[in-house]
Amino acid sequence: MESSCPAGLESVEMLADGSRVRLRPIRADDAALEVAFVDALSPQSIHMRFQGGMRHLSAAALARFTQIDYARDMALVAIDESGDAPREVGVCRYFRLADGVSCEFAIVLADDWQRRGLGLRMLSRLIAIARDHRLEVMVGQVLATNRRMLDMCARLGFESRAMPGDSQVREVVLRLGAAPAPAAS
Repeated sequence: MESSCPAGLESVEMLADGSRVRLRPIRADDAALEVAFVDALSPQSIHMRFQGGMRHLSAAALARFTQIDYARDMALVAIDESGDAPREVGVCRYFRLADGVSCEFAIVLADDWQRRGLGLRMLSRLIAIARDHRLEVMVGQVLATNRRMLDMCARLGFESRAMPGDSQVREVVLRLGAAPAPAAS
């Protein structure tokens, strides 16, 4: 069940290259933007994010990704408004785990928006929101070959460790009670 979209989390961000994006919580009416976003991802980006062969969002996945219970979970989208129509260029989310004090995060950016500082900006914001919601630990699973993601996580203070029984995946862990994540540049 979707709770009302939280106020005060929307901002326009300027990246180091001068491009601008609107960061805000995802909403149910973003379904068409989310479908177009996922459909436009390269096979490499799909593999890095979903660690499998998923190519299109099912109706159930689309509902799960866009109809958020903000009291439990969070998903931020980055919207490029510079073209003829708004375009989703990134999404960063966490969902609360069963223990109630930890969450698992995921992030994916449009291929043409990678390596521009947007991922760092989005994940930094997500970490701050998780802290505000009194979560204690943020975890993620990252393919061991995804050096850029592992490097970004290290920059934000995540510890990386091998996943038991799976040498292809690293688990990254951030204790949220620790010092705030570095400011995104």
